[in-house]
Amino acid sequence: MTSSTTPDVIDQLTGIPPGHAIDTIRARRAQARLHGQNSYFALFEPSLPLQGEFTLQERFAVAVFVSALHRQAQATAFYAEGLARSGGDRGLADALVTEAAAVDSSGPYGRYPEGRLTVEDVPGLVYRVGDPLARRLGPRLSAALAHAHLLVFHPRDAHAKDLQALLDAGWSTTDIVTLSQLVAFLAYQLRVAAGLQVLRDTP
Repeated sequence: MTSSTTPDVIDQLTGIPPGHAIDTIRARRAQARLHGQNSYFALFEPSLPLQGEFTLQERFAVAVFVSALHRQAQATAFYAEGLARSGGDRGLADALVTEAAAVDSSGPYGRYPEGRLTVEDVPGLVYRVGDPLARRLGPRLSAALAHAHLLVFHPRDAHAKDLQALLDAGWSTTDIVTLSQLVAFLAYQLRVAAGLQVLRDTP
């Protein structure tokens, strides 16, 4: 599909049919709806050639993993379909979902700088891709998944060494920025979809 034919992705993730009351509410925020859809297009269905080396297959693979970390089954399936369209085999999507399910993360975790807020420090898993999957993914995508997990569950713990790990795995500074933007966009998209699902299912 292209940006001219892809239905509104948040509607797809929520299961909102045209004419539904929630659809009417969303229509009143046309600009917010448009910006969300255009952000998806820019990251996953760009009209211009990609800048850098962050491929569509890598982008959809990260999206499958992040959606599964959020326990969003519909989004996981949606991005798995995108992964298949971009050349990834179905087994890869299944492996990413299995990996995400094995990561016991409820978060967010993190440490504050020394001071009054340190009483709110919450220790948590520092994730690294397991060896069997790492061999399949290679160092580049393995590093991307570890960074995505960091941004999802340890957003205040990111340090220069974490960016260096991406550089060491072959990521350019431009692609690191795009990777971070992609994870941030998914966090927004998945939270909006989850909230709309609650509204949809509330009597």
